[in-house]
Amino acid sequence: MSSIRVRYDALDASSVHTRVDGWLLLPPDVRSRSIAGLLMVALLTIATTAPAVSADWEDDSWLDNIIGPERLAHGDEFGCHGYEGVSATEEHWVIEACRDYLVGFINASRWGTQPISFGVPGEQVDPATAAALVEAGFEIVGDLLTGIPEGLTAMTRNGGSLEQGVADRELLESAEENSLVSIYWRARMDDLKLREDKDVMSWLEQQDVWLTTWGEWHHHSLSGNEVVVSLEGSTITVTLANQTSWAVPGTVRLQFDSGVLRVSDSSDSEPNVIEVGQRNLVAGWRETADGMLLTIEPGTSVAIDLYGEPESFLSTPQVTFNGLHHAVTVVGHHTTNLFQWSSDFQKSDLVFTWLIERPAEIEMNWALPVIAAAVLIAVPVSISYLVKRDQKEISE
Repeated sequence: MSSIRVRYDALDASSVHTRVDGWLLLPPDVRSRSIAGLLMVALLTIATTAPAVSADWEDDSWLDNIIGPERLAHGDEFGCHGYEGVSATEEHWVIEACRDYLVGFINASRWGTQPISFGVPGEQVDPATAAALVEAGFEIVGDLLTGIPEGLTAMTRNGGSLEQGVADRELLESAEENSLVSIYWRARMDDLKLREDKDVMSWLEQQDVWLTTWGEWHHHSLSGNEVVVSLEGSTITVTLANQTSWAVPGTVRLQFDSGVLRVSDSSDSEPNVIEVGQRNLVAGWRETADGMLLTIEPGTSVAIDLYGEPESFLSTPQVTFNGLHHAVTVVGHHTTNLFQWSSDFQKSDLVFTWLIERPAEIEMNWALPVIAAAVLIAVPVSISYLVKRDQKEISE
């Protein structure tokens, strides 16, 4: 390459642009600023594109601290939804892990310790996932499934959502008799807080419906079908054996044409008398125009003495409790923080099925502050070096 000489004493060095064999040679200070700028952009790009590290999972302390025990006493159920950021249908280990995580904090229900409900996204459950759920002790899955996996009971989202602007009151008003209305609820999606529909909530709280959960509704129906009823003279004996899973009471309607003299349980105590407006499941009995409704606990026996031997007698298992038209539950999906998910319902009569999801623990990526410090140090050092080098070249 031929030598080119430029007189800097006659020209402003910052305005000199020289081409040598097609290459554009920028002035020294321009070259310094350009290189330093490129270095800064590169370092900042690395810093801003470096992902946060999710190395482990956190514990939701609200499960066993204040909120959890209060919701359990209220009648809520705690089921599973897996681990945040992990697909239970692809990573089957989270099914059992979520169960153990939940049991370590709280009972699943007032009727049983082990969780039996699992939230599965999508419309299908493959046989391998279904087998893993059954092996882990789960009995119920939901809530958009179009098919029922073998060995499991599917719950369907048929009540819409409780989110404001999404809730469908007409859908809730058209519920079929003896059905369970399952309403979707999620308090947060990423950083967005969702609001509940207070008008729909207020309306629901005034309805004559059974406020229940997935597991309670399911096992109440099973227990009702296993109640054994016999009539001998003027005494009706009702017995329900112990259940292998949750100890949920079952209800039967007893129809007879004689008055009730006395009701006593196996310990010769009088069972609780259920009020007409009772909407939460309890054991006891209530007299009706044609007989009585009896809700009996597993492992107990109840004797009903009549004033006389009835001419007609009929026993019918009941799907719903206390003669109510249908049942309602609100299902809290992806519940990573029980306080956030339940804070708007502390004074509500609604009963929830909480599908607990263990939250991911977001750790700071320590590369970010290191890179930021490197940027702060490297840029001025680089500029100073380049300027000194260019000045040296100019002087030479």
